[in-house]
Amino acid sequence: MKRNHGHSPVSAPARGFASDNYAGICPEAWAMLEQANRGHVVSYGDDPWTARAADAVRDLFETSCEVFFTFNGTAANSLALAHLCRSYHSVICQSRAHIETDECGAPEFFTGGTKLLHVGGENGKLDLAAAEAVVKARDDIHYPKPKVLSLTQATECGTVYTVDELRAVHEVALRHRLLVHMDGARFANAVAALGVAPKEITWKVGVDVLCFGSTKNGAPVGEAVVFFDRELAAEFDYRCKQAGQLASKMRFLAAPLVGLLEDGTWLRNARNANARAAEIAAAFAVIPGVRQAFPVEANAVFLHMPKTLAAGLDARGWHFYDFIGGAYRLMCSWDTTAEDVAALVRDARELAGLKAAG
Repeated sequence: MKRNHGHSPVSAPARGFASDNYAGICPEAWAMLEQANRGHVVSYGDDPWTARAADAVRDLFETSCEVFFTFNGTAANSLALAHLCRSYHSVICQSRAHIETDECGAPEFFTGGTKLLHVGGENGKLDLAAAEAVVKARDDIHYPKPKVLSLTQATECGTVYTVDELRAVHEVALRHRLLVHMDGARFANAVAALGVAPKEITWKVGVDVLCFGSTKNGAPVGEAVVFFDRELAAEFDYRCKQAGQLASKMRFLAAPLVGLLEDGTWLRNARNANARAAEIAAAFAVIPGVRQAFPVEANAVFLHMPKTLAAGLDARGWHFYDFIGGAYRLMCSWDTTAEDVAALVRDARELAGLKAAG
């Protein structure tokens, strides 16, 4: 299956815009990984690196949370939801949420049948009125009982829930005794965009479980499942083991996160990616026939552009996904530079028949 625009990786630039998963390991994560590789260390998470990473997460969120590590976001989201739900429950999410469109049914598989009930909403955000209508639609035994509200921060459309929007989510959750799950594959980008402390958009606004992404922020592999309600985490370690997520050499999942968190690298990486996305958005705004599909708030830029322009950029080695609603997604990474953006913009302006900028 191929849904990306372009198919010639040999000719691709050193740093492209197809996905933030394309980027390598950032130096700080790499340095910690190299340190963790020295000598013999206790296995299965009973090592100092895993403890250090978990403590770094607790320091980041300024609370005593329970922290677990999985290999990827699919496992993190699916196992977290499985732990919050019984098979007869339902999870309410936005129709474009990753758990609905891109997890190959993993949430349903690991929950043993929990139904995903998706509703609309502008710019990738959950329509709270619609979500509440779904919750209140029925209360009989024939209907999957609503249990969780699931949010994506930043969203699949590259937008960010504000503190006030998250408070509103919390109010709905409290009113209907729902738990709140947050898919935070690009949580760092949301924090960078909002300029708030991580606690302000998680446990202080009622988020029960966060799947905290590191892979898209410069780590090689691994995500953290963070339970802000420690009681909810009971026996989650068994669930991870059963699902094949207990790494025997857990230090190699944990050490890169230490490199990202301990000196603020995670936030610098996110700020850089967000800034480069803003530069792309501003530069493409003056190109004829190009318009934004969604507000640019994090590290993703969704553009409607003429097919001739997209094809021309592809021919020059710029690859990006033909994504949501027919828009082309340009994704910036921790290592995207101003020079990368300038080169892309230069080619786009030339193909559009515009003079060089500035």
